[in-house]
Amino acid sequence: MNKRTILIIEDNFEIREGTAEILTLTGDYNVITAENGKIGVELALKHVPDLILCDIMMPELDGYGVLYMLNKYETTKHIAFIFLTAKSERSDMRKAMEMGADDYLVKPFDDIELLNAIESRLRKRDSLQSVALHNSSNLFLDEEEQSYLLNELIKEARVKTFKKKQPIYEEGDSPLFIYYVLKGKVRTFLYYQDGRELSTGIHVEELFFGYESVLLNEKYTDNAAALEDSEIALIPKDKFFELMYKKPAIASKFIKLLSGNIKEKEEQMLGFAYDSVRKRVANTLVNVALKTVVDEIQDEVLIRISRDDLAALAGTANETISRMLADFKDEKLIIKEGNAIRIFSIDKLKKVKQ
Repeated sequence: MNKRTILIIEDNFEIREGTAEILTLTGDYNVITAENGKIGVELALKHVPDLILCDIMMPELDGYGVLYMLNKYETTKHIAFIFLTAKSERSDMRKAMEMGADDYLVKPFDDIELLNAIESRLRKRDSLQSVALHNSSNLFLDEEEQSYLLNELIKEARVKTFKKKQPIYEEGDSPLFIYYVLKGKVRTFLYYQDGRELSTGIHVEELFFGYESVLLNEKYTDNAAALEDSEIALIPKDKFFELMYKKPAIASKFIKLLSGNIKEKEEQMLGFAYDSVRKRVANTLVNVALKTVVDEIQDEVLIRISRDDLAALAGTANETISRMLADFKDEKLIIKEGNAIRIFSIDKLKKVKQ
């Protein structure tokens, strides 16, 4: 076992050397000594000991000054710190503890009292560091570790099959699950006052949805329905929260997803406000295509989406969609293949002008 390093800062020679001798005889500690506060700070910065025993009343720099100086440096601010004080100074210990001291010993102290105080403080500091390390490891999980934990959660979830256009949840429902698309596609949407639909998102395989209301602890503000026959994993929200509490990195991941969703919806609203119908339809086709491709460099793709759903996503009428698709076909950007649409170039659709 590696020996711990202890720094003794004490101006009284007999107390300083006597304390050092006790600690050295145990065989558990490397001991460094300083005869005043100024030298003590210099040695602490140089050696970064595991614990400091420090007298209060000293020349050059008193114990309060030593603690104040060490708290200014990142390397020394977490060192366990025990004040050595005379009985007449006990009234000053409140000030010492408020400054961040871990403990104090009243002089004269015996060997057992000294060793117990040191061992107790070192154990507590080790425990705090262990907790900090554990929390740090939970906070900084890599993508592979996050995927593994989430996949385990998905495997334990109940799987439900939804037919095309079958509702999954409706506006005003209380959230009970986090949803994960195993197979198929899901769309989320709102209703206009006149009953028309406005699609707010499409969720394809290997994507979570419905977590916004769970995280915000509120009822659903939109609706979700299967865009085609789909298999959905229903993850109970209590299991989801349990994982987030144990692994803060998972919570961080979903906060980022939530932020991305908000940004995407803001861009959609800006598009409705400023883009032409032609540009909105082109952007809608691009967004659907990007959720379909399996390779980021893939430029040609076949998408399966109804005219009604395209109209809802683009925020326009079915007749307008038909006209825009005909125009894009004439421009050799797309072609209809049965109930599907083949996009010849996602990149060219992105560049469609207003």
